[in-house]
Amino acid sequence: MANEKNQFVKEIADMTTDFPQWYTDVVLKTQLVDYGPVKGTMVIRPYGYAIWENIQKALDERFKATGHQNAYFPMFIPYSYLLREAEHVEGFAPEVALVTHVGKTELEEPMVVRPTSETIICEMYSRWVQSYRDLPVLINQWANVVRWEKTTRPFLRTSEFLWQEGHTLHATEEEAVEETLKMLEVYREFMQNVLAIEVITGRKSESEKFAGASATYTMEAMMLDGKSLQAGTSHFLGKNFSKCFKINYLDKDGSLKNPYGTSWGVSTRLIGALIMAHGDQRGLKLPPRVAPVQVVIIPVAAHKEGVKEKALEIEQILKKAGIRVKVDLSEQSPGWKFNEWEMKGVPIRLEIGPRDIENGVAVLVRRDNFEKTTVKFDTIAEEVNKTLDLIHENMYEMSKNFTHSHIVTAQNMDELTAGIEGKNFVKTMWCGCPECEAKIKELTAATSRAMPFDQTPIGDKCVCCGKKATKVIYFARAY
Repeated sequence: MANEKNQFVKEIADMTTDFPQWYTDVVLKTQLVDYGPVKGTMVIRPYGYAIWENIQKALDERFKATGHQNAYFPMFIPYSYLLREAEHVEGFAPEVALVTHVGKTELEEPMVVRPTSETIICEMYSRWVQSYRDLPVLINQWANVVRWEKTTRPFLRTSEFLWQEGHTLHATEEEAVEETLKMLEVYREFMQNVLAIEVITGRKSESEKFAGASATYTMEAMMLDGKSLQAGTSHFLGKNFSKCFKINYLDKDGSLKNPYGTSWGVSTRLIGALIMAHGDQRGLKLPPRVAPVQVVIIPVAAHKEGVKEKALEIEQILKKAGIRVKVDLSEQSPGWKFNEWEMKGVPIRLEIGPRDIENGVAVLVRRDNFEKTTVKFDTIAEEVNKTLDLIHENMYEMSKNFTHSHIVTAQNMDELTAGIEGKNFVKTMWCGCPECEAKIKELTAATSRAMPFDQTPIGDKCVCCGKKATKVIYFARAY
């Protein structure tokens, strides 16, 4: 079995020497995705889509608990809508896909294939909002978007991807800012308690903010190769879009006003985050709360009397306890099955053979640390649920420890460069000047990731120019 196992694992590239190839091998060999026929597109296969469904469900519950409703808006947007907000169109122009013809007939006005929905949604809001009584508007949509990327990689950057985008309107600036930060915290809590990933939150610099926003807030996750992944963003839009799209409401004092807007979103990029924050040389390592299969049952010596029947009996017990479980009754050897389900990242494996049945136990193997224990059939549902929680907690602690052990501080460019080359988040001081930000990117290939909410100074001089610093900021290389 050892030779079989080693041969199987060799199908995945070594993550320490070729992380990009390791990532590609994992997403393809675990059947999360396949490449679409159009360059830059991906086909999300059932196992990958099941992860997305579990992400959707967990987030949707949180959105509705905070008062938001789901709606759906068209994917085709008149090009003129994009032109109304100059900064917005400039930010998205290189990635926008245009529809100019239907058959051989040229359209009077080109249509944009939705890169994001601020413009079409604001157009509709201008029709729906008339009075202060219509506020706040709290709407989310689950949709696909198209951004014509030059360099693509499944889940991380594709020409079409799935996401959610929340779009809200508020009477006051204070309410809108509160909404922006509240949804960022919803995301952060989700990352911790569902995806088991530690993130750093904060505000984006002016050059890194969303096109058309007054302020962008982000959560940045550290991947196992030391790069940052922007896992989600929340934007305070001010009145930028409400003015452009003439969203006016009659306030209590009889005056006509523009509301303040927000937008916020996460995408299927979160599946890429799961892979790169938790995976190992054997493949995926899925957090239990989004794993399509939380427990796989492997009958050992399934041909022997009672083994298959006991496996199916335990499956039903676990299903009744709300656990996502599968019995592998395929004709492959147990060793092959162990490797296959380890590669697919299933949190718990239960092995049941004739001797186990005699003893009234199953062998439980954890995917996160490969600990092996026995659990009694009589209490198996309780023990499995308890172990799933322990696995989640351990995976989050591993992510948290990895992230914080890869944060270094820098007082000058030599220290910043060394920190970046060491595959870290570099926490430093910045004067706020975009020229310094651009110079750091030019010299180190690192970009500013976030200005944390805790702005306690760690120095008084800008890491780049040496002038008086005004901001604490993180730099890192990023996806």
